[in-house]
Amino acid sequence: MKESILDVLLFLFEHYFSNEADLLRDRDSLQAGLLQAGFSPTEINKAFEWLDALAQQRPGLAVPRAGGPVRVYAAPELDRLDIEGLGFLMFLEQHGVLDAHQRELVVDRAMALDQDEIDLDDLKWVVLMVLFNQPGSEAAYAWMETQMFIDEPEPVH
Repeated sequence: MKESILDVLLFLFEHYFSNEADLLRDRDSLQAGLLQAGFSPTEINKAFEWLDALAQQRPGLAVPRAGGPVRVYAAPELDRLDIEGLGFLMFLEQHGVLDAHQRELVVDRAMALDQDEIDLDDLKWVVLMVLFNQPGSEAAYAWMETQMFIDEPEPVH
């Protein structure tokens, strides 16, 4: 049995959300599909709560400018996010893939995962899901999606 919130989210993302035709499914049919795939009801509910929280955190009107204040991570964040992941977030923000608000959404959603440690691969999936949920982030999402499936990342222009 698969027992991670991230496993449930990735399954949903790969099987339902990436195909526009399947976006019309309701929560009950999605839950039935997840149960059939072997996920526990507890993890399914946690994953839906994770998605609900992401949907409620749409960007505000004021978006901080690039070159603004430096993000200082709290001890619990540093305990769970590795150096490689923190560097990746900084890279994405410096190159305009994420703005400061989106970075905060990524950190919030990463911390909401029920995991002791979040490695770079897990963080990349969280970034992809956050960008998928953000209106106006189609180009950043497309770039990030290509980075997920190639060995050597392309530079951001």
